[in-house]
Amino acid sequence: MRSLFAAVAAMNTAMAGASTAATLIADRAAGAGWSGVPNAAGVLGTAVGTLTAGQLISRHGSKTVLLGLYGAAIAGALVAFAAAASTSLVLLLFGMFLLGLGSGGAQLSRYLAAELAPAHRKGFALSLIVWAGTVGAIVGPSLIAPGARLSTTFGLPALAGPVLVAVVMTAVALLASTLLRRTPAPPARRTSFATLRTPVVLAPLVSMVCAQLTMVAVMTMTPLHMAGHGLEVLGLVISAHMVGMFALAPVSGRLADRFGGRVTTYLGIGFLLVSAIAAFGAGEPGGLSVAMFLLGYGWNLVFVGGSATLSRELPQDQRIQLQGAVDAVVWGSSAFASFGAGLLFGLGGYSLVAVVGGVIAVLPVIVLARRGVPAEPAQHPLPASGGR
Repeated sequence: MRSLFAAVAAMNTAMAGASTAATLIADRAAGAGWSGVPNAAGVLGTAVGTLTAGQLISRHGSKTVLLGLYGAAIAGALVAFAAAASTSLVLLLFGMFLLGLGSGGAQLSRYLAAELAPAHRKGFALSLIVWAGTVGAIVGPSLIAPGARLSTTFGLPALAGPVLVAVVMTAVALLASTLLRRTPAPPARRTSFATLRTPVVLAPLVSMVCAQLTMVAVMTMTPLHMAGHGLEVLGLVISAHMVGMFALAPVSGRLADRFGGRVTTYLGIGFLLVSAIAAFGAGEPGGLSVAMFLLGYGWNLVFVGGSATLSRELPQDQRIQLQGAVDAVVWGSSAFASFGAGLLFGLGGYSLVAVVGGVIAVLPVIVLARRGVPAEPAQHPLPASGGR
C-alpha cells in the first residue's frame, strides 16, 4: 500500500506540473488554438495505459506492468523536456502521450490496492490511493515556479523547469514500484467489450462516465466564466474543486464499505446535481467555490463508489481486464467533455454548460434503477469471449 501510494502521488505530481507547462509551451509554439492538444494527448495516453495495463497484468503481474508504464513515463518526461527546450510541438505531444501511459498505471493502482484488502475494506483501500491525488494537486502546481527558476539558472527556457521536475517525479514513481512484491499473474479468461454491457459492469461504467463528463465540462469552463476576477481568485476556486476531488476520498471509501458502492454512487449523483444548480446560479467567487467543491466531491463519490462495485462484484478471472477497459472509457470521455463544453459555452454561456452537466449527471439513475443491477457486494458470472 505504501509503495502504491508513493508511486501514484509522484506520478500525479509529475502530470500536474507537466500538463500546465505543456499548455503554455503549445500556446507559444503554435498559438492558442493548440494549447489544449498536449493535455488531450496525455488523456489519450492515460486511456491507452489503463486499457493496456488491464490486459497485461492478467498475464505478467502488476509489478512488471507498473514498472513498464512508469518507465514509459520517464521516457515521455525526457521527450517533453527536450520539446520544452526546443519548443517542438510534435515532440511535446509524443512526450505527453508517454507520460499519460504512466498516469494510466497510476489510475489502475487503486484496483490493485483493493485486491490487498478483504471485501468489507476494499472501498477504503482504493480510496486511499485516490487520496494520493491530493499530493499531486497540491505539490505539482507549487513546484512550477521553483522549477522555472532552476531552469533559467542553467540557461534553459523557464517552461522546461516544470517538465524537468516531472522527470524526477516519474523516476520516484518507478523507484517506489520496485518495492512492490512480485506476485504471480491472477487467473484470467479472455473478455470482450460485449461484457461491458452486462448490468454488473454497465451500471458503474455509465455512472463514472457521466460523472466524468459533468465534472470536466463544468470545471473546464469555469476559468472562462470567471474572466476578470483575477488569477488569485481563480486559483482559490480551483483549489476548492481539487479539495473536493481528492481530499475526502477516505470518507467516500468508508461510505462504500458501509452502505455499498451503489448507494455511494447515488449520493455522488446528488452532489453533482446540486453542484450544477449552484453553478447555474452562482455569479460571485464565493458561490462558485461552493459549487466547485460540490462538483469535485460528487465526482469523487461516484468514482470511489463505482470502483468499489467493480472491485467487489467482478469475477477474479476477468476483474483487472474489465477494470482497465472501464477506466479507458472513462478517461477517454474527458476529451469529448472538453470539446463539447466549449461548444455549449459558445452557444449559451456557463449557464447552459451547468444545465447540460446536471442533466448528464442524473442519467445513470436510469441504469442503476434497472432490475438486475446488484445492490450489495456479490459475485456475478460474466460471459467470456473465449478460452477455458
